[in-house]
Amino acid sequence: MNNWLRTNKVAMWLLTALRIFIGLKWIEGGWGKLTGGGFDASGFLQGALAQASGDHPAVQPMWANFLEHFAIPNVGLFNVLVPIGEFAVGLGLILGTFTTFAALMGMVMNFAFLFSGTVSTNPYLIIAEILIVVAALNAGKIGLDRWVIPYLRAHVWGRKNKTADAIGNPTHKNQAGAA
Repeated sequence: MNNWLRTNKVAMWLLTALRIFIGLKWIEGGWGKLTGGGFDASGFLQGALAQASGDHPAVQPMWANFLEHFAIPNVGLFNVLVPIGEFAVGLGLILGTFTTFAALMGMVMNFAFLFSGTVSTNPYLIIAEILIVVAALNAGKIGLDRWVIPYLRAHVWGRKNKTADAIGNPTHKNQAGAA
């Protein structure tokens, strides 16, 4: 399954449809928070903290400590990060730019919502995002990753293009060995 997701053209098209669908969900959530007249996460965070008590708490003690001692005192940071993060994840998935990273960041947010006691569509989105992360570049081939990733590999990260090596272009080792 792993190889099929990473290399198959049918998988590429299915992943593109899945990626765009998930991206629209993230864009919708982020845009609503960005344009809705001021997003405030304090109610959500307080509600999550309230679910940390009782016989069967929905929020576990370790996450409740994070909420109480970091998230709630820094709610202003979360008021900025959540809407921008949701919008950026959606944009990355729709455009197919840094697709794997966008899906990974989407998973981080989905898990944070789950840890905070909100089930909703988070498990479904996590499963879909895992498929995108496992598929790696195949999920973004029909998107800007088709050009962005090879450009970054060649000009920023200094790696040679794998296809150029496969068609017989000499590598650094071969050049040194021939001298």
